Amino acid sequence: MNLENQNKESEKKSGKKKKKPSLSYIFGGRVLTEDFIVKQSGLLLLIFFLILVFITNRYYCAKQLTEMDRLKRELSTLKNEQIDLTHELSSISGQSNIEELLKKRGIELKKDNTNKIYQIKK
Repeated sequence: MNLENQNKESEKKSGKKKKKPSLSYIFGGRVLTEDFIVKQSGLLLLIFFLILVFITNRYYCAKQLTEMDRLKRELSTLKNEQIDLTHELSSISGQSNIEELLKKRGIELKKDNTNKIYQIKK
């Protein structure tokens, strides 16, 4: 109790009362001259720098994710196109289709019947 009374008396004598800071005090920049702010300015600059790094990193990651999505869609499209072309190539390259194409173009195909198929029975 005694200490509280002494603190109150010392505040009355010094004439300093803690006031709630006004908006003009904060936005006017006078708050930056306070002892606490001046002493902690290095820490505040470090916090500001880290916030800036985190924001930049988030932007970079979002950009990379959109690029990955675009590449996945392009890969899917190319895979479908490759499947279509493979199917078309296999249908064209069948032996009977090749013979028909050669006949249409007037090219004669020589058949080699010297290779006979043998079936081995046990």
